[in-house]
Amino acid sequence: MPKMKTHRGAAKRIKITGSGKYTSRKGSISHRKTRKSKAANAAGDEMFVVAKPNQVRLSRLMPYAKANR
Repeated sequence: MPKMKTHRGAAKRIKITGSGKYTSRKGSISHRKTRKSKAANAAGDEMFVVAKPNQVRLSRLMPYAKANR
Protein backbone atom coordinates (compact mmCIF):
# COMPACT_ATOMS: atom_id res chain seq x y z
CA MET A 1 0.00 0.00 0.00
CA PRO A 2 1.42 3.43 -0.89
CA LYS A 3 2.24 6.05 1.69
CA MET A 4 -0.44 8.58 2.59
CA LYS A 5 0.34 12.19 1.79
CA THR A 6 0.22 15.00 4.35
CA HIS A 7 -1.88 18.00 3.32
CA ARG A 8 0.84 20.66 3.15
CA GLY A 9 -1.53 23.61 3.61
CA ALA A 10 -2.85 22.14 6.85
CA ALA A 11 0.63 21.25 8.06
CA LYS A 12 1.78 24.86 7.67
CA ARG A 13 -1.20 26.36 9.49
CA ILE A 14 -1.75 23.91 12.33
CA LYS A 15 0.44 23.00 15.28
CA ILE A 16 0.08 20.11 17.72
CA THR A 17 0.22 20.48 21.49
CA GLY A 18 2.03 18.12 23.80
CA SER A 19 -1.25 16.47 24.78
CA GLY A 20 -2.08 15.80 21.13
CA LYS A 21 -4.60 18.57 20.43
CA TYR A 22 -4.51 20.65 17.26
CA THR A 23 -4.16 24.43 17.51
CA SER A 24 -4.58 27.12 14.88
CA ARG A 25 -5.16 30.83 14.54
CA LYS A 26 -8.65 32.27 14.23
CA GLY A 27 -9.73 33.76 10.93
CA SER A 28 -10.64 37.36 9.99
CA ILE A 29 -7.76 38.83 11.98
CA SER A 30 -5.43 40.18 9.30
CA HIS A 31 -8.21 41.96 7.39
CA ARG A 32 -9.25 45.57 8.21
CA LYS A 33 -7.04 45.95 11.23
CA THR A 34 -7.66 49.70 11.54
CA ARG A 35 -11.28 49.17 12.60
CA LYS A 36 -10.49 46.58 15.24
CA SER A 37 -9.44 47.29 18.80
CA LYS A 38 -5.90 46.62 19.97
CA ALA A 39 -7.15 43.69 22.01
CA ALA A 40 -8.78 42.15 18.94
CA ASN A 41 -5.60 42.55 16.91
CA ALA A 42 -3.51 41.04 19.70
CA ALA A 43 -5.88 38.07 19.87
CA GLY A 44 -4.94 37.28 16.29
CA ASP A 45 -1.47 36.19 17.34
CA GLU A 46 -2.76 33.64 19.83
CA MET A 47 -3.17 29.96 18.96
CA PHE A 48 -6.57 28.44 19.82
CA VAL A 49 -7.49 24.78 20.26
CA VAL A 50 -9.48 23.44 17.31
CA ALA A 51 -12.98 22.04 17.99
CA LYS A 52 -13.26 18.26 18.41
CA PRO A 53 -15.15 17.56 15.15
CA ASN A 54 -12.49 19.46 13.22
CA GLN A 55 -9.71 17.60 15.01
CA VAL A 56 -11.00 14.39 13.40
CA ARG A 57 -10.74 16.07 10.00
CA LEU A 58 -7.23 17.26 10.71
CA SER A 59 -6.12 13.79 11.70
CA ARG A 60 -7.06 12.68 8.18
CA LEU A 61 -5.24 15.61 6.57
CA MET A 62 -2.08 14.97 8.60
CA PRO A 63 -1.81 11.19 8.98
CA TYR A 64 1.77 11.22 10.29
CA ALA A 65 1.29 13.93 12.91
CA LYS A 66 2.46 13.09 16.42
CA ALA A 67 -1.10 13.44 17.73
CA ASN A 68 -2.17 10.36 15.84
CA ARG A 69 0.41 8.05 17.38
